[in-house]
Amino acid sequence: MYKKLFVATDGSELSHKAVGSAIDLAAQYGAELYAFNVIPRVQRSFFEGAMCLGEREAKHLLASWRHDAENLLNVVVAAGKEKGVVVKPVVLSSDLVAEAIVKTAEDLDSELIVMASHGRRGVRRLLLGSETANVLTHCSIPVLVVR
Repeated sequence: MYKKLFVATDGSELSHKAVGSAIDLAAQYGAELYAFNVIPRVQRSFFEGAMCLGEREAKHLLASWRHDAENLLNVVVAAGKEKGVVVKPVVLSSDLVAEAIVKTAEDLDSELIVMASHGRRGVRRLLLGSETANVLTHCSIPVLVVR
């Protein structure tokens, strides 16, 4: 049924459940699996009075975030290998997480996106929003939400 799956992970406990579900689906269908993590861009300018990172510090911070993302995705690659699934890791730097997920999944011709729902409710949901809800709203690819 599915030939290309896409799983977004941020390393949270719920995200681990989504990764497990994506690996199981990929194993079941013999599908390719892309594991995706978004790291933020390093802000280079701030409002007056705030500290600004220099070029060297910004590069170091970005390298640290990329290293953490790669380590996270290496865990997904290893989990896939245990079930006979080849996982292709993708790290992207963007401040617009949902948009980056949608664009990358579309660019990779994914047939299903697997994501975790962080289960925020009430005021927290209103204030913090949900990347999963944004993906659901702006994506034409089917999305499997794991809770």
